[in-house]
Amino acid sequence: MKPSLFTFFLLSLIFLYTAPSAFSLTCRATELTPCAGAILYSLPPSSACCTKLREQRPCLCQYKKDPSLQGYVNSKNSKKVATTCGVPTPSC
Repeated sequence: MKPSLFTFFLLSLIFLYTAPSAFSLTCRATELTPCAGAILYSLPPSSACCTKLREQRPCLCQYKKDPSLQGYVNSKNSKKVATTCGVPTPSC
């Protein structure tokens, strides 16, 4: 019995939804550029800022340890942005 195109398509979908994600996060502080106005000038964070902050959440401890980024990450405005975006401050 020859499998139909529909069967092939269905099996492909099942595989895609059950296979481990190939997504790999690269920590780049420049990804948080949409948050610059909110962090530097106390502007309300944009939706793009919140999206990027959520994406980069696994990198926040790395940024907190970087001497060139510590001042920004540990600032009062940065914490305010994280709270507004619903991103918990990591304990590193």
